[in-house]
Amino acid sequence: MEDKKPKYEVFVVNTAQYYTLHTKKYGLRKKWQADDPNEIRSVIPGTILEVYVKAGQDLAVGDKLLKYEAMKMQTILEVPFQGTVKKVLVSEGDKVKKDQVLILLEELNEDLT
Repeated sequence: MEDKKPKYEVFVVNTAQYYTLHTKKYGLRKKWQADDPNEIRSVIPGTILEVYVKAGQDLAVGDKLLKYEAMKMQTILEVPFQGTVKKVLVSEGDKVKKDQVLILLEELNEDLT
């Protein structure tokens, strides 16, 4: 006779330990991954209004990458580090989906020591 006891999962929050049953949907979810800083992605669906860079262009911290509109708000995305544009994957007028890669960057690693 097979024992059909539910299998409890253990997880820890701060120092407290909890036992719970996970649903099938929870087990099939997309696992969290840290963002790649070299990929500039759309946060929400929108439309590309302007692209300020092209492939091969050198960038300094804070340079404008592109302007896009989502939910009637316009946002200018800036480069978070010094580097080079590897590839621009969108052009003006493109409709983008949530989490779509817009621009690929390559960080400039200067060893100042």
